[in-house]
Amino acid sequence: MLVDQYNPFEGKMLQILDPDGNVIEEKLLPEIPEDELVRLFKIMLFTRVVDRKALMYQRQGRMLTYAPNEGQEACQIGSAYALEQRDWMAPAFRELGAWLTRGVDLKTLYLYWYGNEMGSKVSEDIRILPVSIPISSQLLHAVGLGYAAKVRGLDEVSIAYFGDGGTSEGDFHEAMNLAGVYKTPTIFLCQNNQWSISVPKHFQTASETFAQKAYAYGFKGIKVDGNDIFAMYAATKEAVDRARAGEGPTLIEAYTYRLGAHTTSDDPTRYRDDAEVEAWREKDPVKRFRIYLEKRGLWNQEMEKAFVAEKEEEVEKVFSDIEQNGGTVFDDIFMYQYAEMTPILREQYAEWKAFFQERGML
Repeated sequence: MLVDQYNPFEGKMLQILDPDGNVIEEKLLPEIPEDELVRLFKIMLFTRVVDRKALMYQRQGRMLTYAPNEGQEACQIGSAYALEQRDWMAPAFRELGAWLTRGVDLKTLYLYWYGNEMGSKVSEDIRILPVSIPISSQLLHAVGLGYAAKVRGLDEVSIAYFGDGGTSEGDFHEAMNLAGVYKTPTIFLCQNNQWSISVPKHFQTASETFAQKAYAYGFKGIKVDGNDIFAMYAATKEAVDRARAGEGPTLIEAYTYRLGAHTTSDDPTRYRDDAEVEAWREKDPVKRFRIYLEKRGLWNQEMEKAFVAEKEEEVEKVFSDIEQNGGTVFDDIFMYQYAEMTPILREQYAEWKAFFQERGML
């Protein structure tokens, strides 16, 4: 078992594909058909196109505050690919790759960041909860889903995505403890991207790893190279299989890096230096996977150029439609709070309306 072979207390980290696209653990390489490998890489490229376009739209004042995703594609796509359609996902707010892998359509994703709550409503056959902004609150939801599946005798697994900063929240400890006690079929996927906004890991925990925290709650944890899509898939698939077999939860620490800002309201140059970012850029998950596929003759620059151009056009069409038809009926925010608006609410409504009218947004 990988969770035993890569014990976090022994300083081990699961890696199958190195930064140069070389397979260093051939026996651990997942058996994924060639057409699926190409499909996964296309999802990865699409994720980056969608992400960069969203950042551009926000900087142009055409989208609301956005949480950039660049650098974390492999840990999201590799883990989401290990799930079955019947499994539940409880996300935070930086899970673009996982959403796209599980089949959430682009319009829905962009509607959310456009400020339209319809962006929180995914197709009923896609088991994903709405974005959770309060840090780590979604972990409790994931454990609840896992516990419900266990009580009802359903063959379902739940997974919660969160960041390293989420481990400092009480909800993290409550969820981990409950999952351990009841052996819920839950996977805790911690995307350790090195910075919780401006707080580095050494101010977040005195533990050598986040993965080892699982053992305090009676279950296993594993540290994985989060920029290695194969390692992420292998670790998550094992955790899913163990959960279905009644072996309880697993904590996966995806060791990765947020190449961009925490959100578009953040300036990362104030707390980290360019050398650090460039060092991690050399470990870029997209670059790594691309090199591997090129070596196998499954991908080339001409294919990539054509695919990216096609997807950029698709994104532009979707966003153009949202700008024309995707606006929220903002009055609803005020009109449906009470049967009759209170004096304070009326005052807020008037202030809000004046604010947007002055900016030509109404």
